[in-house]
Amino acid sequence: MDSKDSLYFEIQADFGITKHLGGLKATRELAELCHMEKGKSVLVVGCGVGTTPCYLAERYGVKVIGVDISERMVARARERSRRKDLEGKVEFRTADAQKLPFKDDLFDAVVSESVIAFVNDKVKAIKEYLRVTKPGGFVGLNECLWLKTPPTEFVEYLSRLMGGPEFRNSEGWQKLLKEAGLKNIEEKTCKMTLVGQLAEEIKTLEFRDLIIAWHRLFIGSLFNPSYRKFIREALGMPKSIFKFMEYMGYGLYIARK
Repeated sequence: MDSKDSLYFEIQADFGITKHLGGLKATRELAELCHMEKGKSVLVVGCGVGTTPCYLAERYGVKVIGVDISERMVARARERSRRKDLEGKVEFRTADAQKLPFKDDLFDAVVSESVIAFVNDKVKAIKEYLRVTKPGGFVGLNECLWLKTPPTEFVEYLSRLMGGPEFRNSEGWQKLLKEAGLKNIEEKTCKMTLVGQLAEEIKTLEFRDLIIAWHRLFIGSLFNPSYRKFIREALGMPKSIFKFMEYMGYGLYIARK
């Protein structure tokens, strides 16, 4: 990732908050489509601050390894697992989705949420997911998708703010996944409302998360030029941002190896 990518994700790491469309509801549905059961092994790629790995370990009793390219994200994820008393059930490592440090055929399921859109070599990353999945195991993705063609200024705004993610429509995601070797892909296209999305995000947060995030935002805006730059870009939103749920949804993609 380039420096702008790093800024977007490192600020999230500093806040101790990461998110994806569909929130906890989408994570639960993705887990169930991947047939997660107690004792199975799961790899979460792009684990962020550890919300999804901890949730999967608690709810399904699976053994989880979470990886993220950001060392600060991994540090936050480890803090979360200690706070939830999940050490020994969840493990975190720093790793690149395009070069996973695991042997072939290792995991019962490999999942990622809003990751592939940010990866430089998307086909290579998905092939890595498939490589480390056991025969008969599942690869499950949650990715933002265009429900209809968005205004140019909206796409440009997201690119500036988020470091250039490449969102696609349903056909675009299907084409990419097939090119990477996934077969018999099950797809579920989902719409969200702004209120629904906010409600799902709140479900993943602890009160301390909100207090820490607001505190760090306040301190960062006073003393950190990178924070101020990011805030300026965020405030420079086009009018179409208020209708973004008309253009953007998310897709759940499940394939069995």
